[in-house]
Amino acid sequence: MTSKELVIKTIKFDNSERLPHNFPPPYGSDFFTVGLDPSPDYRPGSGGKDEWGSTWENIGVCTLGEVKDFVLKDWADFDKLSIPDVMEERRWKSLEGVRGRAGDKFLLADGLSLYERIHFIRGLENTWADIYEAPENLGRLLDILAEMSIKMIGRYADFGVDGYFFLDDWGLQERLMISPAKWREIWKPRYARVFQAAHDAGILVFMHSCGYIVDILDDLIEIGLDVVHMDQQENMGLKLLGSRFGGRLTFYSCVDIQKTMVTGTPDEIRAYCRQMVKLLGRREGGFIPRWYGDLTSPGHTQLSLDTMCDEFMKISEEMYGK
Repeated sequence: MTSKELVIKTIKFDNSERLPHNFPPPYGSDFFTVGLDPSPDYRPGSGGKDEWGSTWENIGVCTLGEVKDFVLKDWADFDKLSIPDVMEERRWKSLEGVRGRAGDKFLLADGLSLYERIHFIRGLENTWADIYEAPENLGRLLDILAEMSIKMIGRYADFGVDGYFFLDDWGLQERLMISPAKWREIWKPRYARVFQAAHDAGILVFMHSCGYIVDILDDLIEIGLDVVHMDQQENMGLKLLGSRFGGRLTFYSCVDIQKTMVTGTPDEIRAYCRQMVKLLGRREGGFIPRWYGDLTSPGHTQLSLDTMCDEFMKISEEMYGK
């Protein structure tokens, strides 16, 4: 099987021949990632303004920045908001010939967040207040973001993209950031529209969301989420995740970045890898191991990374003989 076939069969529980993976050299990856340039979801890690007009800063301890000056402080200024045009040709130039460059790998395209982008524009506290005090305006902005995503998906399909990937961290350590009922009322129908558009275009949906998101995973599965990109699991528990959601969607995950990858010994990391494969996936599919992509920010070491990658490769060989 090609890398693309392996990933698709794993996601669809259709008897992959090995565990597909996304690791750094020298371990290799079955994925090829692409995105718009410039991206409407760009987050200036080194500071400066994003396309929407919010100002970012970075205190210098990691690669991620945060918004320090929100562009939309008052809904009275909504109509003045600068909304990026995702169909501008300049954004798509980098995708010319991308299917050929990706070869037989699974082509994963970066998308647009439907929650994080709102609080990058409005501010987190304002967004939480808007849920109760300005739901119509909040919905109007969310509909704009959803429609942008749908347009991006349609154009991505023209380039032969296989998966649509976006980031929306919904969880705190032990609960959802907002009421699950309000999430279902406001965000769920918009996600459903985007997921349906992707599936109609023959594209699989990948969603990154960290923190405790147990309360909405059933809903995300119901509306068609194919893959959850989850860097933390220990705050929810592998057994809980596996017993409730294993076999119902695919986990695209590394060893927990907050705990075991930071404090675990090589033996503990190897044992955690085996528990992930055992509890989250099935032999026919449902689990794709990956690496975090950054050693410095979360406090990982080269030894912990090598241990994780080596163990997942070993497990795959034991399971499938290749």
